[in-house]
Amino acid sequence: MCDESDDHLLSSRSISAEAAVGRSWDVIVIGTGIGGGLAGRRLAEHGLSVLFVEKGPVGRRAEQNSMTDIEDPAERLARGLWPTKIVSRFNGGAPAHFFGPLGSGVGGTSVFYAAALEAPERHDLETTEDMEHPTGGWPIGYDDFLPYLLQAEEILSVRGEANPLSDRPGPKLAAPELNRSEALLFEDLRQKGLHPYRSPEGLVRLPGCAVCLGHKCPRKCKMDGRSAGVEPALETGNAFLLANCSVEELVESSERISKVRVRTDGLNFELTADTFVLAAGALHSPRLLLASARTNPAGCANSSGWVGHGLMFHLSELVAFWPKLRNPTAGPTRAVSFRDLYSHDGKRLGLVQAMGVAAGAGMIAAYLKEYISRTRFSRVKGVGKFATLGALVGERLFGKASVFVALIEDIGMFENRVSTHPDNPDVAVIEYTVSEELKKRRSLLRKLLRSRLGRYRTVLLNFGAAINYGHPSGTLRFGVDPATSVLDASCKAHDLENLYVTDASFMPSSMGVNPSLTIAANALRVADVIARLSAETNNSAK
Repeated sequence: MCDESDDHLLSSRSISAEAAVGRSWDVIVIGTGIGGGLAGRRLAEHGLSVLFVEKGPVGRRAEQNSMTDIEDPAERLARGLWPTKIVSRFNGGAPAHFFGPLGSGVGGTSVFYAAALEAPERHDLETTEDMEHPTGGWPIGYDDFLPYLLQAEEILSVRGEANPLSDRPGPKLAAPELNRSEALLFEDLRQKGLHPYRSPEGLVRLPGCAVCLGHKCPRKCKMDGRSAGVEPALETGNAFLLANCSVEELVESSERISKVRVRTDGLNFELTADTFVLAAGALHSPRLLLASARTNPAGCANSSGWVGHGLMFHLSELVAFWPKLRNPTAGPTRAVSFRDLYSHDGKRLGLVQAMGVAAGAGMIAAYLKEYISRTRFSRVKGVGKFATLGALVGERLFGKASVFVALIEDIGMFENRVSTHPDNPDVAVIEYTVSEELKKRRSLLRKLLRSRLGRYRTVLLNFGAAINYGHPSGTLRFGVDPATSVLDASCKAHDLENLYVTDASFMPSSMGVNPSLTIAANALRVADVIARLSAETNNSAK
């Protein structure tokens, strides 16, 4: 059952563009996903006046739709989906056009996410005795970042278990009890010498929780940019929401953003604030800066030439695993993660986590047919039927497999980038090549998966490198050197006094985990910086 009071809150705290123009805002936040939502919440809780500007609609709490490939831009936007296709040139090939897993509405992409909120390791942020950091380390160390990770876990109601291979405590909230099939899977992984733990999830687990992973949640149960960010911000009375409003340009003046030009209902407006927070996502935040070329042809905040460059994703390696402790009633689970393969001999790999998918005969038959098509046996008549029969026999003998995804950390290269489309400002244009170094680490991970999970009960489902388009990052990286980064340690643009970024763009390395918790933690950190500087400015003016 949905909470209609949330709809009333968003309606009562929504503002028209005409009314927003007439107000003096402390902060304008562009985008309402995890990064924008939590930054705006923290700023409003500090007492600052905040205006959220969101391209997409408010949406209703009762909505439960998932992502879809529906083509019509207006219909997509009405459902909270980004309206246009991505244009992607992968490994130098011909451009491909497809809908990315991107949201456009209050809560952004996060209303569709799986609420997997994994914390990074120390070596994800800095060089350790065992692991060299590919960038030399983030401009903020792990110990300084950790308090914000803990705050983000609390705000997002994260529940789970500690990673047995880490001395870091787990989330404060306990995970729900394992069902029988999950318990058997845990035991089987432990017998293989692995160290599984309960995957941390951002779910309140209200009575009757439907575990809305991959689609919108009709209650304030899944913690996302809307439920944990925008709505609590509006409840403070210090924030307003301007939805269905597209930011067209950031306007520079005297090393500051003086205003943003927006468009809504076919009309253009200009909005002003003391500070601007850009949180439109790692594909669209740089696109907006590149399009803001009135003062500088290279784009806003782009003296380094790095805006849009350094694009990273994760590689996702899918693996079907049949536990030795067979359970005929086994179903899909997202309850299990392990980090035994997070790194190996100084090579950066990543987390392995259950996907919430059970592989039956159909999925395995499709894999076998694809495998056969790549061999000389593809010419054998009727070989596809043998693949189907083999998959059916395998399911009868071993039951359904649990499907895991292993993430492989990406390392940013200048050549990998996102840019603007010459004909449509809403379209993100991606150029991405899988480096030889990344291919070698992928090959290493595949060998480790087979050896640790068991060669005869494991099927690797990927043939080529699979890009996780849901995890873009790094396109406005922060760093200490203005020549090789866009943002400083506070995620303020090196070139501008009042522009900050709180989405995944800031990350100079992609880590080996899902980015959402790190984005949330950084958003809280940056908001505290903005609030402190605002207070200092106000005190000095008295």
